[in-house]
Amino acid sequence: MEAKRPIRIEDRIYLIDGYDLGKPERTGTYVIDEEELTLVETGPSPSIKYVKQGLDSLGFSLTDVKYIIVTHIHLDHAGGAGLLIKDCPNAKVVVHPKGARHLIDPKKLAAGARAVYGDSFTELFDPIVPIPEDNLLIKGEGDELKIGAKCTLEFLDTPGHAKHHFSIYDPISNGIFTGDTIGIRYDQLIRDGVNFFLPSTSPNHFDPEAMQKAINRVGEINVDRIYYGHFGMTKEIDEALDQATYWLDVFVEEGERVYAAGEGYAELATRLLFHVKEHLRKLNVPDDHDVYFLINLDMQVSALGIIDYFQKVKM
Repeated sequence: MEAKRPIRIEDRIYLIDGYDLGKPERTGTYVIDEEELTLVETGPSPSIKYVKQGLDSLGFSLTDVKYIIVTHIHLDHAGGAGLLIKDCPNAKVVVHPKGARHLIDPKKLAAGARAVYGDSFTELFDPIVPIPEDNLLIKGEGDELKIGAKCTLEFLDTPGHAKHHFSIYDPISNGIFTGDTIGIRYDQLIRDGVNFFLPSTSPNHFDPEAMQKAINRVGEINVDRIYYGHFGMTKEIDEALDQATYWLDVFVEEGERVYAAGEGYAELATRLLFHVKEHLRKLNVPDDHDVYFLINLDMQVSALGIIDYFQKVKM
C-alpha cells in the first residue's frame, strides 16, 4: 500500500498513518516536532515501514528521534516499538510502570493477542521484538517529560481500557493523547459530516468504572483537543466525551443481559453492532459503508472484553 504524506494536525504535531489491519485511518503515530523529537504510539510492527517513510517525508532522520511514547502496551499501539527503536539509537521508549516488563519480555503479551486474533496474528503483528530495559523510560501519574524549552509533557494514569495505560497532556496545544482509554474516533465518517466515537472495551483489563473516571478526568482538564490512537484529532470535546459515556452504558447494560442469559461474546457483538447500525442509520450512514469493517471488528473485540469483565465480577 502506498503511504500518504503525514497529516499536519497542528503547527508542531503531525500524524503518520500506519495502515494498521491494512486499512487507512485506523491507527497512527503522532510526531511532536520539539527540540527533543517525540513520537506517540508506534502501531504494530507492520506499521513501522510507514512510520519511517513518514518521518523521512517530514525531513527527520531516525537518529533525530529522542522519545517514543506508548500510551499502553497493546500490540496495535506498541507492538512495533521494539522494531523501531532498533533503528533509533538516541531514543528511549516511554511506558507506564505496569507495562514495562511486557515490553522487555513480550511473550505473554503476544500470547494474549494471539488468543484474540487467532490465525490473523502473524500477518497483523509479527515480529514482536523485545526492548532492552536500558532503552525504557518509565512514567506514571503526575510525572513529566521536558521535550522543549517551552514544552513539558505531563502523564496521567488513565486505566479502564488497560491497567498499563496513561494519557499525555501537551500544554502547547492544550491537548491530550488518550490512546484507547476514552475510545475510538471513526475518521472514515468525517467526510459524511458524522462525528462518531465508541468506547474500546477489549480484554482483559476492561473496567467500566475506571473507564468512566478516565472520561470524566479528561473532561475536567478542559482540553481543546483530543488526539486518539484510533484515529486523529477532535476539537469536539463535549460531544466526544458524551458519546463515550453514552455508549459505555449501552455496552455494559447489553453485556450484563447477554451474560445473565448464558450467551457468549458472539451474541453480544451482534447486539452491539445492531445498536450502532440503528444509530448511524438515523445519521444517514448506509449499512454498506466502509467503516463497518472496522466497527464490526471493534464490536467483536469489545464484546470479548465485556464478557471477560462479567466473568470476573460474577465469580
